[in-house]
Amino acid sequence: MAQGVVKSYDPNSGNGIVVLDSDKSEVYLKAGSLKGSIFRTLRQGQRINFDIVEEEDIKIISNVKIGQGDY
Repeated sequence: MAQGVVKSYDPNSGNGIVVLDSDKSEVYLKAGSLKGSIFRTLRQGQRINFDIVEEEDIKIISNVKIGQGDY
C-alpha cells in the first residue's frame, strides 16, 4: 500500500492529484476512487493510503484509505 498527500481534489468531478511520499511523483485520483472508503471528499494536504493500478500506462489510485491507519 502506498502513501501520499492530496495535492488537489475537485469534489464535483471526483478527480484529483496525490503526491507520493516515496518519490514525490504525482498519481491521478479519478472519479470513483473513494468508493468503499468512509469519506466522500478529500482536502488539500490530507494524508491518504492507497493502492496504485495502471490503466492505459497511467498510474491511478484505487482502494483509498484515509490517514496512517486502515480507515
